[in-house]
Amino acid sequence: SSGEGIWIIKLKEGNYCASYGERSCEDGEKLLLMEANDNHEEEHTVGEFIEFCVNGRTSKSGEWTSKGVGKYLEGGKEAGGQLVDQRFCPRIVEGELRYNLVGDALVGIIHKKPKEGGISAVGGTGSIYTFYGPEEPLFASLTENFLKKDLPHVMPSLDLAEEPLPLWWTTDFINASPPGTKAEDEKWIVGEFNCSCVGISRCLAAYCKDDTPNACWDDISEEDKAEAKKMGDLMGEKALAILSK
Repeated sequence: SSGEGIWIIKLKEGNYCASYGERSCEDGEKLLLMEANDNHEEEHTVGEFIEFCVNGRTSKSGEWTSKGVGKYLEGGKEAGGQLVDQRFCPRIVEGELRYNLVGDALVGIIHKKPKEGGISAVGGTGSIYTFYGPEEPLFASLTENFLKKDLPHVMPSLDLAEEPLPLWWTTDFINASPPGTKAEDEKWIVGEFNCSCVGISRCLAAYCKDDTPNACWDDISEEDKAEAKKMGDLMGEKALAILSK
């Protein structure tokens, strides 16, 4: 969830197809790449990028400044090796909405805006976080549709109909509508669901980084500590309800 290995890719020449599938890229075509973990940019050929994805840093993959090692298919499906080709939503530069949920309860909404010039709002990249309550009027239409229309279908769609919703998980939404669309008519795309390594954003002040190596619990404001405690208490209540069934 740190954004490592997530690449936003553009053709350097911008010579895109008039219609999808009209042609295939040649190995020698140049790509402009930006990695989501730190918004750094690199330039490689199609052939070098494929080599990096499959075999990592080799004589054929060129020089990489990424912190990652590539080899995204290593170990096969059993080890989680995979490549996902996902549509790019250009309005990500305006930010995404992260819905924080405890089971089926929405506990907060975070607007995560990337640092100017970047496309990733991962913590520690200079992104700006704005916190809203679960009943924020600005997002009332999206919240209503998600909680009442979409949420009951999430687990069945994953062939997990008999499993409970995660205790602590998030859904990230990116606006896919043209600017100026009325709120009730907006279309939002889910960029990802997170449930395996979700942080509590109210505790970001305790996140140790290169410029804050000694960050700790005491650096969190009393207001944010109180909000984090509410979330923890609710997780306990939901867990007890699940175990009591």
